[in-house]
Amino acid sequence: MTLLTFSLLLVGVLLNAGAQLLLKAGTNAMPLGPGLAFEPHILGGLACYVVSVVVWVVALSRVPVSIAYPMLSIGYVVNAIAARYLLGEALTPMRMVGIGIIVLGVFVVARS
Repeated sequence: MTLLTFSLLLVGVLLNAGAQLLLKAGTNAMPLGPGLAFEPHILGGLACYVVSVVVWVVALSRVPVSIAYPMLSIGYVVNAIAARYLLGEALTPMRMVGIGIIVLGVFVVARS
């Protein structure tokens, strides 16, 4: 895997993770309802999704899906850590063990 390909995958994953965090921030900012569709965090999250799909399609044109798809697991790691600092969510020892297992799995897939 080239540096460009890995970068595309990583950018796609980070945009997807950012989208999740923005959507969560949006739902925290106001109750569910029609107004939620115009909440800035929600709109930002949706925009991140759109861009992430474009980046992901480009990445898939360069790498087998059997390698690309497991890379999405990096998003779990990014989201767990970012949610801890940005949203105040708990990062328990058990979750940290799970994150370690995910990182190891992504490393093994990337090296294959």
